[in-house]
Amino acid sequence: MKKIVLFLSIGLFYSATLFAQLVDDEITLIQAEFGMGKKQLVEAVMDLPESVAPLFWTVYQQYEAERQLLSRERLLIINNYLENYDSITDELANTLANGILKNDAALAKLHSRYFKRFKKATSARDAAKFLQLDDYIHNTIRNSIQQELPFIDEY
Repeated sequence: MKKIVLFLSIGLFYSATLFAQLVDDEITLIQAEFGMGKKQLVEAVMDLPESVAPLFWTVYQQYEAERQLLSRERLLIINNYLENYDSITDELANTLANGILKNDAALAKLHSRYFKRFKKATSARDAAKFLQLDDYIHNTIRNSIQQELPFIDEY
């Protein structure tokens, strides 16, 4: 009996690990595809002079690497919500809400740090323009996701 329980536990662990890996792989694919399109949009909207473009893109790559980590965390929180939607307890609701609040605060800190870096690489105007565009892109995506998510106790 102990062997059966052990094998079932190992099987459940590996299937959960495999599922987590599938979700992680999906997020990686989505971010890669999104990143290419976003970069093209940023390039078109920013329309930077050749004198500052290389500096901007260096900072942009650093920014995107950090932002993608925050986006990955947010998507995992959303995935956790969807996986557990039918059985959300007060404890899980607290964990999910605090996770989103923490993620929002981390993104605001990231914007603040990188505004300074973009400003140094280009100008205050270009840095503000980039943050305005970045906010627009991500708020549009967040709004779209929010419209698709069921509210707690909706169904």
